[in-house]
Amino acid sequence: MFTHAELWSAIDVLAKRAQLTPSGLARRAGLDPTIFNKSKRFASDGRPRWPSTESLAKILEITETDMITFAQLLAIQKSLNTQQNKHDNEQE
Repeated sequence: MFTHAELWSAIDVLAKRAQLTPSGLARRAGLDPTIFNKSKRFASDGRPRWPSTESLAKILEITETDMITFAQLLAIQKSLNTQQNKHDNEQE
């Protein structure tokens, strides 16, 4: 499985690969340009906000990214997260 942070990181990578900001990615997909802003990734009460499957489908379509490739991006983000956690634990 993947975490909230890993999913958002994969979306950020997808935007970067398309030479866009997250807002530019949303705009190009026909979505509200603020939908992927970092400030919108959590509700005011601190609960994580997850992108909808419709939003994901739209950004995958406009970036011509298939689900397998996106899943690979998620796996890379998971690996990076695991490495960072290991590094952080070694520093303590």
